[in-house]
Amino acid sequence: MSAEIDYGNLMHRAMRGLIRSVLDDVAETGLPGDHHFFITFDTRHPDVALADWLRDRYPDDMTVVMQHWFENLDVSDDGFAVTLNFGDQPEPLYIPFDAIRTFVDPSVEFGLRFESAEDEDEDEADVSLAPLPDPLAGKPVDEPQDDAPKQDAEIVSLDSFRKT
Repeated sequence: MSAEIDYGNLMHRAMRGLIRSVLDDVAETGLPGDHHFFITFDTRHPDVALADWLRDRYPDDMTVVMQHWFENLDVSDDGFAVTLNFGDQPEPLYIPFDAIRTFVDPSVEFGLRFESAEDEDEDEADVSLAPLPDPLAGKPVDEPQDDAPKQDAEIVSLDSFRKT
């Protein structure tokens, strides 16, 4: 048994479990009300599955939107598969939960950001509390966006639970 409890990794698993639960509900009953998701993921993750042309266009990360048009949402313990529309071209994707960098539901100002040690040049992974950057900044997504002003979302912080 370890001499310390790894709260950082426990929180990451819990937050990814939250995403899994939300997507399970959406797969079963659809998106309620104005809810929609911006999901940014690491396209270099070995278990990500996407079309070669998308991987070539987004060699590091990619942000997708689940809002008006998506189908075949299938959620497993490790990730989810979904078909999204890219310029009137349906494309199937598989995104492992471990590949997710941000998960945002702007309709309720909720967001999670997962940062790894390589992102911050630190030894520990982090989910931090800060306003989220605009997830659409410089990144095409599967849905056209309206001109409504974007609101910052609050992000759950693990820093206060960390032993230094």
